[in-house]
Amino acid sequence: MDSSVAAVFQGASTFQRRHLLERLREGLYDPLAVRLLTVHHEALDAKIQDDLLYAAADAGRHLCLCGAYGQGKSHTLAYIHEYALHQGYVVSAINLDPRAVPLHQFRQVYRALLRAMTLPPAAPARTGAPVSFINAWQTWAGARTQDTADPAMALAALLPATIPHVFKTLLVALALPTLDIPSGKRILAQYRDFRPAEFPWTLRRALYGEAVPVARLRAALKYRQVSFYRQASLALQGYEPFLHMTLALPQLFHTMGYRGWVVLFDEVETITQMSRPIRARSYRLLHHLLCPEAPSPGLYPVFACTPDFFQRLQEEDYDWPSFDRNYAQAWRDLSVYHLRGLSLAAWQNLCGALIGLHAAAYGWHADQERLLPLLTTRLATLPLHDPRSTLKALVDELDQVQQQVFFVKGR
Repeated sequence: MDSSVAAVFQGASTFQRRHLLERLREGLYDPLAVRLLTVHHEALDAKIQDDLLYAAADAGRHLCLCGAYGQGKSHTLAYIHEYALHQGYVVSAINLDPRAVPLHQFRQVYRALLRAMTLPPAAPARTGAPVSFINAWQTWAGARTQDTADPAMALAALLPATIPHVFKTLLVALALPTLDIPSGKRILAQYRDFRPAEFPWTLRRALYGEAVPVARLRAALKYRQVSFYRQASLALQGYEPFLHMTLALPQLFHTMGYRGWVVLFDEVETITQMSRPIRARSYRLLHHLLCPEAPSPGLYPVFACTPDFFQRLQEEDYDWPSFDRNYAQAWRDLSVYHLRGLSLAAWQNLCGALIGLHAAAYGWHADQERLLPLLTTRLATLPLHDPRSTLKALVDELDQVQQQVFFVKGR
């Protein structure tokens, strides 16, 4: 293993190593496994830098991961997640499960993206890592509202112009203190909507796309002294406000000192399982993210799908009125990274890493010279095109060897 991977290995605790192996036994990936067991990461790093996080680009870029089931799409997404975080990007990763986060209902997609949002380990101002986007915004905005006559308008001027009005008022309100109403006056009818304990909850829910009664939202904005909240409607209708907010947030992150927003979508092929009208709506929303009408600098969508997704794109009948364009033609120049099965030599290198990991996790002496041929022989019987099953079988094999060593010592 190279020096960076060796440093991660040495820094991991016994519990973390054992947890990693438990996850592999269950056929699941683990964040530590992503850092220790990613093969050919140099080629993936180059693809990320050249086609996704290209610093000279004046607009956001995209990347599509294409591979069959079990070829490591989720693992690769997790690798990009860690890579982007360490490069200073805000990252959100979601699964487009049609039962929970269907793409054609973009409000739910927006809600999931904000809930899954992770900020880089160190804040740009080097004051520590905020626990959430809201905390990061409040810290950053609080330092810029001092000694201003109208803090609300000063904060609004710092926000991207493309942020929808209602979200602009929410961000400003979250950064401002609640108006102080003397306790003796709170019994008056004019202050019957003064409920300061509810205001943070109301504003957070509304920012995260939850349904909030407009009356409660209006009261929270009034007592947070957002002077411009009456300038437009506070109602959120359709998918457009959530899409526009998604496209505008990367500009805000850049203003706050982050490098952009990487959004990771897994199982995009589930779109093709829906009815034709829903597929058309999902394609339309996906097109807005891949090819926005106006440049969206700082937004980096990454989609993982099987080859079936592109096959269905070619087979669609775009003459139906549901489709507003031929998406197979519109997306012919997508940046695609094709995942393929590992070579036998790559698997042998992974076996060496697994032996060292297993020995360190369970505190036993593993003879590499004896175990490598054993695992290599086992590889010949395994489906190498399915890394998840292969890793599970290799860990099981090491478990059996370790148990034999344990019982021999006990005699």
